[in-house]
Amino acid sequence: MIAIGIVGYGYWGPNLARCTSETEQCRLAAIADQSAAALARAGKRYPAAQLHQDWRDLIADPEIDAVMVATPVSSHFEIAINALRAGKHVFIEKPITSSAFEARLLIEEAAKRNLTLMVDHTFVYTGAVEKINELITDGALGEVFYYDSTRVNLGLFQRDVNVIWDLAVHDLAILDHVLDLAPVAISASGTGHFSGRPENMAHLTIFYPRGVVAQINVNWLAPVKVRQTLIGGSKKMIVYNDLDPIEKVKVYDRGVTVGDGSGDITELMVSYRTGDMWSPHLSFREALVVEIEHFVDCIATGKAPKTDGHSGLRVVELLEAAMRSLRQNGHPIDLMPLARAS
Repeated sequence: MIAIGIVGYGYWGPNLARCTSETEQCRLAAIADQSAAALARAGKRYPAAQLHQDWRDLIADPEIDAVMVATPVSSHFEIAINALRAGKHVFIEKPITSSAFEARLLIEEAAKRNLTLMVDHTFVYTGAVEKINELITDGALGEVFYYDSTRVNLGLFQRDVNVIWDLAVHDLAILDHVLDLAPVAISASGTGHFSGRPENMAHLTIFYPRGVVAQINVNWLAPVKVRQTLIGGSKKMIVYNDLDPIEKVKVYDRGVTVGDGSGDITELMVSYRTGDMWSPHLSFREALVVEIEHFVDCIATGKAPKTDGHSGLRVVELLEAAMRSLRQNGHPIDLMPLARAS
């Protein structure tokens, strides 16, 4: 069995520990956290796991095969690069690093040592996003026109990243997975309402070839929690509500048909189609369990993860470009084609 050590037992680390312990192909071997209180909680829950206050001790353990990093973004690179250099496979909470430069170094190090490097873009492994990807890939939506997401809630304010790096990263990862297109430009605007704190609300617009556009609204200061995405296509349209416990994905046979303009200019040139709505069957397995099983399988087989270092890099490149646009009051930033290498 693959022995896994987790660095960080704060907000996300307990979820990683629980799902790792529930995965048959691996075992939770160690947990590291600088907080004595956090380690006490971990030890009570997982008495068989080794406990470390210094993550370096966990990485130095020769029995550890893979390291999961669930610490603040600013520390991702230091922990991950040292784990790779120690010969450990690495699974990193999103986003992969705080800069594209650091992400490239991790990719190079993992490739040099033939190690698995995977980013925790959890939504990619949900039944809902897998179904959306299937519908788009199979052509059920026709030509994709737009992706429009609202991802807002009250809190959780982060200390080291703003709302774009915290919430919009989910949509950027989903877009990278379901659209076989490289973005050509990005625009971002936003603001922070509290002195000394990062931006707590933002709007992003991402431009793709063929007129495809993605709009993302993220906000830490909303009175309600909303997780809704609209995806429009030439044949069908999707409403994806992640908070719906039963019908997370609804497919609408609705759209418009625009005439070619050859008739009388006074004639109505647009016709509307209103058909049925249906909700496809989805897998309701916990995405994090599916993701960890995929990580373990990639270690065993050597295949590239769906959310490998390259996908993590593409997301961080978009995040960095969004920040440049934000600092320029929303001025669009042209993007060099982001390679979809695997």
